[in-house]
Amino acid sequence: MAATATPKISYKSLGLVNTRDIFARAVTGGFAVPGFNFNNLEQMQAIIQACVETRSPVILQVSKGARAYANQTLLRFLAQGAVEYSKELAHDDKGIPIVLNLDHGDSYETCVSCIDSGFSNVMFDGSALPYDKNVEVTRRVVEYAHARDVTVEGELGVLSGVEDEVSHESAHFTRPDEVEDFVRKTGVDCLAISIGTSHGAYKFKPGTSPRIRLDILHEIERRIPGFPIVMHGSSSVPQEHVATINKYGGHLDDAIGIPEEQIREAVRSAVCKVNIDSDGRLAMTAAIREYMALHPDHFDPRQYFTPARAALVRLYKHKCSDLVLNCAGHAWD
Repeated sequence: MAATATPKISYKSLGLVNTRDIFARAVTGGFAVPGFNFNNLEQMQAIIQACVETRSPVILQVSKGARAYANQTLLRFLAQGAVEYSKELAHDDKGIPIVLNLDHGDSYETCVSCIDSGFSNVMFDGSALPYDKNVEVTRRVVEYAHARDVTVEGELGVLSGVEDEVSHESAHFTRPDEVEDFVRKTGVDCLAISIGTSHGAYKFKPGTSPRIRLDILHEIERRIPGFPIVMHGSSSVPQEHVATINKYGGHLDDAIGIPEEQIREAVRSAVCKVNIDSDGRLAMTAAIREYMALHPDHFDPRQYFTPARAALVRLYKHKCSDLVLNCAGHAWD
């Protein structure tokens, strides 16, 4: 057996975990772990508070854009702080399991940089590459990561939509006949698939009946039984937040997301990780717009971030409930 390499900063020294154990429990336990993106302190506080209160494991996700916006060093220490914060809120020395994940890594070098700076899971998104090239680069990422006990998410199929630096005009569904070969050749720990979800707040056109391709999911599950599957672009775009944003000066007409009952059905199948970003952005923006409109004389950021953070906590607790991801109560069992 090859010697285990030591990263420049081990995620274990930060108190983080990789996805291996929580995904194994999710597959058998009928729940999915939330992948919540964060860019700042208030988002991180809300995520940890909601997940501690619901006793849920969580994946803190950082995109390439978030690293550029908030600084990768500061984000790493925010993640370390999240571990200690969860212990404080839980009043014990365990807190909740927290994964720090690179979301949509676009190159081998970016994945290596994140592994060496304390990330416990990385996603390499080679979905836009030719199949063989996707396999090649993903395998290289897996080899580097596994030598450091870091887990890896790969992707097959292309999601449409725009979110941060990820942008595709059209979707290409995952081909079930490719998944066995891809998993075998790359050694990934979980696989993101394209079954009709999409990035951003504009997922479906008004007047249509939003449906994701659960038939593709079920066929993939049949081909790689028990293997962890990931759904990206799974925000439901709560219409109350859209309405609030529009009421107080915004313009988000025709923003429509994934019905939560379909997400719940996918979770009952093989999906053990669900990425949710846009919903948090909408909840936070709605709360800030409303507060600023009702208090035009206020200028202290703490005044408008307080209700924004509270709105995020409510949203994340709902996502963790048995109405959506069913991960409440599954922090350590």
